[in-house]
Amino acid sequence: MINEPEIVLDKTDLHILRLMQENARISNADMARELGMAPSGILERVKKLEQKNVIQQYTTRINPVALQQKMLAFIFMKAAEGPGSDHTTRELAKIPEVQEVHHIAGDDCYLVKIRTYDSASLMLLMRTYFSKIPNILSTRTTIVLETVKEQQQLVIPEK
Repeated sequence: MINEPEIVLDKTDLHILRLMQENARISNADMARELGMAPSGILERVKKLEQKNVIQQYTTRINPVALQQKMLAFIFMKAAEGPGSDHTTRELAKIPEVQEVHHIAGDDCYLVKIRTYDSASLMLLMRTYFSKIPNILSTRTTIVLETVKEQQQLVIPEK
């Protein structure tokens, strides 16, 4: 198991993260007003949070329906080499429709989240990509009928 260094965040860091998670486009001036700090102080803190890899990326969340990607599926995969194989995870991660790859405990080795257009494109994806990865022994696909909640936001403690 890889031990990552502990990252220490104070109350101000957590407040900045909370504000940025709600609105990644919030200006330093608006955060400074909210926190009662100088904009330069906010900028310095944000840069440090980026350097510490606390803030990893700024993204835009796009409605998948706008791109006709109406099919959401989770695929449980069993692999010959078991969880932790770099080759299998690299091959899965290369597939554009794959949004997440997780090593999991239990009978299966991986849980893969994918988005695609429809069941025909899901089948094509499985034939074109997954069947070509030599270590995959079996797959079980669960198709999502309705999404009640989907988010990337983390719970940020008040401290």
